[in-house]
Amino acid sequence: MGDFLRYRDDAAHEEPAVTLDAFLTQDDASAVRLEAGEDARALIPHLSRLEMVEVAFPGYRDGRGYTAARVLRENGYTGELRAQGDVLVDQIPFMRRCGFDSFAPEAPVDEAVLARALDRYDYLYQSAADGVVPVWKLRHG
Repeated sequence: MGDFLRYRDDAAHEEPAVTLDAFLTQDDASAVRLEAGEDARALIPHLSRLEMVEVAFPGYRDGRGYTAARVLRENGYTGELRAQGDVLVDQIPFMRRCGFDSFAPEAPVDEAVLARALDRYDYLYQSAADGVVPVWKLRHG
């Protein structure tokens, strides 16, 4: 399957991502990398010029990247949102719910295991950035 997973129809963004500090001082960068602990809200005024945001996951237990994804998607970001680093196969379905549509895991991903993880649940119970209608709303309108 390779080291890069992508769930988008457009071409992959090839420009290297710059640091948040560098992005905020440049007018021509279209890709940025958020490190753990950096505030995604700093990007909100610049969403229209962003084509790719890479969010670092230094450890699988560090959930701050999930928040960054939700902040960006809930504020209208439609570009590529890539999770990079210690991304485990069982986290990818949850990351997709938060808005990630691209993944650069450090460890290889088994395609069969990933397919089972993505197809595990027929219905979801919470609203999220992915726009899937929760089962309670399907039942009760």
